[in-house]
Amino acid sequence: MRSNRPTLPERILVVLACAMILKTIASTASNYPDYFPPNFASDFLWGREGHFRGAYRWAFYTHILSGPVALLLGLILIVERSRPRFPTWHRHLGRLQVACVLLLVTPSGLWMAYYAAAGPVAAVGLATLAIATATTVSFGAWSATTRRFADHRRWMWRCYLLLCSAVVLRLIGGLATVTGTAAPWVDPLATWMSWLAPLSAFEFYERTRRRFGIP
Repeated sequence: MRSNRPTLPERILVVLACAMILKTIASTASNYPDYFPPNFASDFLWGREGHFRGAYRWAFYTHILSGPVALLLGLILIVERSRPRFPTWHRHLGRLQVACVLLLVTPSGLWMAYYAAAGPVAAVGLATLAIATATTVSFGAWSATTRRFADHRRWMWRCYLLLCSAVVLRLIGGLATVTGTAAPWVDPLATWMSWLAPLSAFEFYERTRRRFGIP
């Protein structure tokens, strides 16, 4: 049976993933001057002036403030060694993460999905992402309260991978820019692949672990 200790390639992959997540959080925060007040000449707000009012305005600000918080909290919570060493902190931060995702990230993302700049296909993808994120964090919280910790770990990993769709979306956008791909199908496809691809990879990984008896 294989040891649970991560191999060197796995450690390198984890470091790179953490670096990308932290870079995304920092990048989002660095754009706040364009959002307070809204600068409609900036990249993300371009073309949104017509509906940037009322509920959408509140959803936008809620999402850009709560999203980085959820990413950072999730990064802390998924660290394997911190759970047995700081169980009380893990529980407190976990409850905060569940509240952040269910009360802030999901409803704001669901509302914003209707106005997706990439069209209806992207809107459906973003709405599905929001619902899937709420579902996974709910199952994760329930499995923790019923002390099914293996299920809790899997559900919270799924939730975090869905939250990291913002990171993957940036990677896809950067790749499209580098390769000069500007077809109209790129953005809608990227919206779906940003969360379906990581989630599918995780399910394949988990199935492989169970097949070979790795806990």
